[in-house]
Amino acid sequence: MEDHKDELVLILAGYQQEMRDFLQTNPGLKSRFPIHIDFPDYSHDELMQIAEQLCSKRQYQLAPMTKTALLKMLNSPRGKTDDVFGNARTIRNIIEKALRRQAVRLIAKTNITREELILIEPGDLPEVEG
Repeated sequence: MEDHKDELVLILAGYQQEMRDFLQTNPGLKSRFPIHIDFPDYSHDELMQIAEQLCSKRQYQLAPMTKTALLKMLNSPRGKTDDVFGNARTIRNIIEKALRRQAVRLIAKTNITREELILIEPGDLPEVEG
């Protein structure tokens, strides 16, 4: 790597404290990663926009009550703990689980409308883990 350091970019991403701990595990690591960028967490409004974009890209929509339920999840002490909340990754995981749960819910129905196929309901949201 040292011979090609001008041709290589390596990005490490993780929680701030864990990354600090990792860089301290070997005296040579910190000097090999001289640039550190801390990104602030997304706001709840931004996380809701991300959720809506994830759905829209797959041609799904969040029902108004689903948006309210998702916002409650984000505000819940169990929904965001400093040591496990993954920000946009958490939203992506919630939406992916909701899409799977929606599919399971709809498979039992015989006549499904287009609106039912694209609508994510509050019951499709996964339970908050914690």
